[in-house]
Amino acid sequence: MSEAEAAEAARRFKALADPARVRLLSLVAESGEICGCDLEGPLGLSQPTVSHHLKVLAEAELIHKERRGKWVYVHLRPEGFNALRDVLSTRTRKSLPRAAVRS
Repeated sequence: MSEAEAAEAARRFKALADPARVRLLSLVAESGEICGCDLEGPLGLSQPTVSHHLKVLAEAELIHKERRGKWVYVHLRPEGFNALRDVLSTRTRKSLPRAAVRS
């Protein structure tokens, strides 16, 4: 893995290091697409805090935000999750001793 690839993967993993962001992603995944305004209540967070978490996830290319009028709608970006999966599966399986890899 190159240094640039490692930095990109680390940026995505860092975005997932906050429990609120993991919960937010779960809500987005369950709905397919959701208005940012509908995330405050289930998460118990203020609008500015939700907006901050959405920004971090968008910068990590894990979600896509689309403004419609005054509302922001969010959906998952599969390519971001695919990149993380690839880091954890293909490269890990190639580099770990056989006994350490469990299928």
